[in-house]
Amino acid sequence: MPDLITTELLTVIGIAGVAGWVFTTWIRVKNGYPLENSWGKAIYPKNDQAIERVKLLTQENAELRAELGSMKDRLANVERIVTDSGYQLTHEIENLRSGKDAN
Repeated sequence: MPDLITTELLTVIGIAGVAGWVFTTWIRVKNGYPLENSWGKAIYPKNDQAIERVKLLTQENAELRAELGSMKDRLANVERIVTDSGYQLTHEIENLRSGKDAN
């Protein structure tokens, strides 16, 4: 009788362990975490479509960063114009017209 209970208990523990592993893997995949091999190293898909997509996203990221930089420069100029007093702006324009350096 004790052997039957021990065998059933071990079977239930084994099934619970496998079910827990499957559930944990499902949660990781669902939330975007990479799968891991038996040594704990991340396994990433290595197909041509994924590599091409990474290249396109990297290029788009670089273009957006360049555009963001130019927008920051333009915004700084607009802020300077808006916060500048009329007298000082007029003085700078007149100095530019006459060819003198602004003080």
